[in-house]
Amino acid sequence: MLVEDVMTTDLVTCDARAPVRVAVERMLRNRVGSVVVTNGGSPAGIVTEADVLHAGYATDDPFSEIPLRKTMSSPLETIQPRKPLRTATDRMRTEGIKKLVVVDGLTPVGIVTTGDIVDNYAGIKREVRDLASDAERWSSRGDRFDE
Repeated sequence: MLVEDVMTTDLVTCDARAPVRVAVERMLRNRVGSVVVTNGGSPAGIVTEADVLHAGYATDDPFSEIPLRKTMSSPLETIQPRKPLRTATDRMRTEGIKKLVVVDGLTPVGIVTTGDIVDNYAGIKREVRDLASDAERWSSRGDRFDE
């Protein structure tokens, strides 16, 4: 299974010059847990619900006064759509992140999150079962994989 098979293609973005309040409004309106932060139209970082909570708590300022560029995580962690989903999950685990922005070249085309992976668990499980079945058929025929 590939990243493009489970990614969400509706990216929510916000300009880095905006206050955190604008990003929060977009998260709430679109029912998402993050926004991709852009600078001149190019992706520059990401802001998550946790980032917003931390910024509000740490500064004790209203969201309308906190600059988004100071709250975002950067550099942006990305992955290509044709990469195996296993690559995405390995990176999420080793890097301690829950979201990867999917890019085709330099253009963001989606996002893959731990939620997307959980939502597609049945399909992932089916693919693993099919691969195991194929391997069993090959080994029962006496064919060797290393030839």
